[in-house]
Amino acid sequence: MTSLSHKTDTGPRPTSSRPPVWAWPLAVLVGFPIGGYAASLVAGPVDSVGAALLGGLIAGAVVGVIQWFALRRVVPWTWIVATSIGMAVGLTVGAALVDYEIDRGALMLMGAVTGAAVGGLQAMVLARQRISGATWWAAVNPPAWALAWLVSSYVISANIDERFTNFGASGCLLYALVTAPLLALMLRRTSAEASRS
Repeated sequence: MTSLSHKTDTGPRPTSSRPPVWAWPLAVLVGFPIGGYAASLVAGPVDSVGAALLGGLIAGAVVGVIQWFALRRVVPWTWIVATSIGMAVGLTVGAALVDYEIDRGALMLMGAVTGAAVGGLQAMVLARQRISGATWWAAVNPPAWALAWLVSSYVISANIDERFTNFGASGCLLYALVTAPLLALMLRRTSAEASRS
């Protein structure tokens, strides 16, 4: 006799469980500004290892919670942990790598390193859920983060010396435009694969 209480849900999700199209862009547009603001209040400017680590943990946790809420039909709560740890590690390494400089090249490199850490850990969560194309998620995030920082550096140039943990709303728009179609394609392919099996 098989008990339903021991059933694990690790396979691809059915088509009906996909999040609505608007959920991911909205999560990006809400999560990053709130996460960055919370990190700035608690950790201050990203000008040291401690500030980068704490700021990354806080911003990543907020961003992760809001993204998870949008994707909760397809990813587990470990998405939050992956996003928080990825942002803490990526921001700490990236900011130290550029010696806490804030010129456009430094911001883009810091963004690419942070995007690699966040995207890589998030891709592991996606792969564990058997979401098709998780490797693409890891590959697209570093340049997406770098470009988001580039866009933000032009829009918030007067405030860039405040050394924020993440890009602003203008960068969020670009990040959402890059990642939303990829995520939709990944989920569509996963659903198609699930319905064929």
